[in-house]
Amino acid sequence: MSELETVRGLARAALASLEASRQRIDDLNVYPVPDGDTGTNLTLTVRGVVEALDATSAGDRAALAREVTRAALMSARGNSGVILSQIVRGAAEVLAGAGTVDSAALAQAFRGAADAAYAAIRKPVEGTMLTVIRELAEEAVDRTADSPADLLEALVRRGEDAVARTPEQLEILREAGVVDAGAAGLVELVRGIAAAVAGAELPQPAKLSEVPQEAVHLEPSQYRYCTTFVIEGEDLEADALERELERLGDSLMVVGDRSALKVHVHTDDPGAALSLGTGAGIVEGVEIADMRRQTEEREERLLEAVLPRVRCAVVAVAAGEGNRRLFERLGAARVIEGGQSMNPSTADLLEAVEATGQAAEEAVLLPDNPNVVLAAGQAARVAGRPVEVVPTRSLQAGLAALVAFNPERSAEENAAEMNSALEGLATGEVTVASRDASVDGIAAREGEFLGLLNEKAVAAGPSFPEVARAVAEGLLAEPRDLLTLLTGQDAPPLDGLLGELAEGHPGLEIDVQEGGQPHYPLLLSAE
Repeated sequence: MSELETVRGLARAALASLEASRQRIDDLNVYPVPDGDTGTNLTLTVRGVVEALDATSAGDRAALAREVTRAALMSARGNSGVILSQIVRGAAEVLAGAGTVDSAALAQAFRGAADAAYAAIRKPVEGTMLTVIRELAEEAVDRTADSPADLLEALVRRGEDAVARTPEQLEILREAGVVDAGAAGLVELVRGIAAAVAGAELPQPAKLSEVPQEAVHLEPSQYRYCTTFVIEGEDLEADALERELERLGDSLMVVGDRSALKVHVHTDDPGAALSLGTGAGIVEGVEIADMRRQTEEREERLLEAVLPRVRCAVVAVAAGEGNRRLFERLGAARVIEGGQSMNPSTADLLEAVEATGQAAEEAVLLPDNPNVVLAAGQAARVAGRPVEVVPTRSLQAGLAALVAFNPERSAEENAAEMNSALEGLATGEVTVASRDASVDGIAAREGEFLGLLNEKAVAAGPSFPEVARAVAEGLLAEPRDLLTLLTGQDAPPLDGLLGELAEGHPGLEIDVQEGGQPHYPLLLSAE
């Protein structure tokens, strides 16, 4: 068999192994952001190599290495694909100059692959596919006396062990309870090659760790679009282009040579990134993925897998990352971003309700804002299954209602219980006046703090502690057991207020949570 046919067979085996585990690897992905497409990106990158090998007639190993390297670069998708293209480049360059492709040459190829991958990353992070390729290189160097088949089999075992340890090295993986997706994908690729070299059937896909519910909902990337493209030209300056691109986003990689560069960046302005590319050369192979949409699709898939079928689910509207986590912790199946100045549409609410259909027969909607109540009612009316609206007018009310939720009850029964739970609730807010105004007889100047008690103004002034104290004392005018405080974006310190409340109301339980909501430095509720 010619070297070309051998390489084609190995590439096809790697592709088959990745394709078998693609969806599972997509679902694992949480680092660097949960964009949900690591398995797909790795698969498409290797598929590009396979297609190039099927079309080539390269007659010597050096030419074959150039073909493989270029194909990997041109077809690389996403962060993981671009890193893989550098792994391929490092290995191919070593093998192109090797006399005999034996275990010693393979060990050097893995060493070259690891070096190239680390060199491509501006800030290498352990606990990723970088760690795994480095550990594979270390294992290969220790096993040069083995046959190539035995060496590759040992590398699969070492790779599996390295993947299992990635949560120990990376906090985001440890918190989510998953292994690194790129690392897992790299081991699947090596598994396919090992099977082909041994002349064995590709084994059943390795059972990757189950994705726990903690990994379903994760904070999305700061930027929206994963943008990749190729620039071809003469005397391309990777470093200069990288300096310009780093102002546009993060997860930036610019790799290749002076005739062709692959760019990967997460940004809110793909057009600006492409403009920089066209200024340097000819741009092609443009791929722009909406990572937030990918994250939503991933969550929908995983919710179906991890949530048992129940009678009823809750869809809530919330603003602020901390508040979203609170709603999810209390059992909300879907949380839509929205609230003051960013009201979701009827279509948004209906889409969220329908997304719970795989896990629940019925649904309850918590609008959590007076401006969302009507849209929630419209969504409930056109939904194709029983949906009840509990007309919560604040985040505090939504959280209090959710405490009374039971997924085994019907939507109607839950709505009744949740409405009952709201009967003894009093709510307050501290916001900032957007203009000079008199509200409920309270004069507030633009930029001053304005305190509301059950949606009526009770205090205003430049002092946050004074306004917050007036609202809190209004809530506690009647005997209360629990006072809940949700701090907003850039909320002033609460230390003095908390001390006064504890001293003035012995026996009162005070619960402070970081809500992160905009426009309202403090939200309060008393029960």
